[in-house]
Amino acid sequence: MLCTIPTAAAFCWTRNQLWAGETPTKPNIIFILADDIGYGDFGCYGARKVKTPNVDRLAAHGLRFTDAHSPSAVCTPTRYAFMTGEYAWRKKGTGILPGTAALIVELGRVTVPSLLKQAGYVTGVVGKWHLGLGAQSPTDYNGEIKPGPLEVGFDYCFIIPATGDRTPCVYVENHHVVGLDPKDPIRLDYSVKRGEPRSFVNGIPRIGSQTGGKAALWKDDEISDTLAAKADAFIEQNRNKPFFLYFSTHDIHVPRVPHPRLKGTSQAGVRGDMIHSFDWAVGQVLATLERLKLVDNTLVIVTSDNGGTLDSNGPDIEHGGTPQTNNGHPYNGPLRAGKGSAYEGGTRVPFIARWPGRIKPGVSDALICHVDMLATMAAVTGQKLVGAAGPDSFNVLPSLLGEKPDEPCRDHLIEHGNVLAIRKGPWKLIPGNPSVAAGKKNKKRGGDDELYNLVEDIGETNNVAAAHPDLVKEMTELLQRIRENGRSRP
Repeated sequence: MLCTIPTAAAFCWTRNQLWAGETPTKPNIIFILADDIGYGDFGCYGARKVKTPNVDRLAAHGLRFTDAHSPSAVCTPTRYAFMTGEYAWRKKGTGILPGTAALIVELGRVTVPSLLKQAGYVTGVVGKWHLGLGAQSPTDYNGEIKPGPLEVGFDYCFIIPATGDRTPCVYVENHHVVGLDPKDPIRLDYSVKRGEPRSFVNGIPRIGSQTGGKAALWKDDEISDTLAAKADAFIEQNRNKPFFLYFSTHDIHVPRVPHPRLKGTSQAGVRGDMIHSFDWAVGQVLATLERLKLVDNTLVIVTSDNGGTLDSNGPDIEHGGTPQTNNGHPYNGPLRAGKGSAYEGGTRVPFIARWPGRIKPGVSDALICHVDMLATMAAVTGQKLVGAAGPDSFNVLPSLLGEKPDEPCRDHLIEHGNVLAIRKGPWKLIPGNPSVAAGKKNKKRGGDDELYNLVEDIGETNNVAAAHPDLVKEMTELLQRIRENGRSRP
């Protein structure tokens, strides 16, 4: 086993007395992961042309982080790193997956849900999966689909296999496609490019074609409602035991098809309307916790899988996410670039945590990352990561609890965009040397090193590499060591 559970008596929190030395009352844990929400997309982060009252209310009663990061600037590698506590760039095959990919999380390794399940939690995932399904590619969706979420630690799943703009356009519940007629089997063809005649499903162009499975097709404008209802049902059914819910929304990824009640409600086009959809879904979960009187013993985290972007796809392509329809909304706030980039706009994301009586409301500038959730959840539940588990996962529970603010939980972070960059304290280095900066796509960057002091220059406009050659050398060597060592966790 890679994870051990010490006795409860071994844990006694002397500051903020998390469990006051007694057998811990395990909090319910809900991790809500948005898709393509940027640093400036919530009111509590400065948005004015979209309204996010539910997220803002969560922030008002919780801790809002200003230097939190997704492990990658795109979706699949972020989800892999969150689940495993390992930077995805360490492992081949963790790029953006097609809907026919096999499961990429190794069976038997410690994951966030398996760790919490070992601690006595009921575990569930609702929403976007995008970590592959089945033992081999292409995935066969016409029978029992395994391995999948249930084989890597979840007790229940209701998922979108890949993304809304990738086939298949069906839900999978546990091991089977929901509502599939066996007389109408699903057939997928990923040689079909988005926009080709055969790529259209429900009138929307997808990546890959789908024939068959007509009775199982989702309705795009009902995805948010369907997923929120499944999340609420999981909470309701497990209200009397500790539970972990990974609620991974489709909002606000393309295709953006808002429910009719939300269409036109923002001042930032269809993309803004889908931010309202995400906020509505968060509100549903919070209302369920309130109705069931579970608020005080539930840790809720809201964040995003990468930075924001203005891509367009859907029945309203012209208005789905263009600079014109965005209407000046600063979706990544003051940050440079966005989704896919090694600049801050690629990975610096909203991150809000509420745990009444444990997390003091306020704002934190602590450096944290989703890859840290494995070690942090181990600490929350009185467990310890050992051996090869979570090689890049730092315990950031002290940052959540506001303990020892002058002693950061992590002093460095690898930011995975189109190349690898490294943070150390206030400094950010994007190496010019392609052998150092190569990311998952192994792009040859070339050119000059870029060094920024993010405390003074959050928008990364002033490259000061020439003025700090020793610091550039030090950070370059640190990045190389982390890549070569295979782990960064203390």
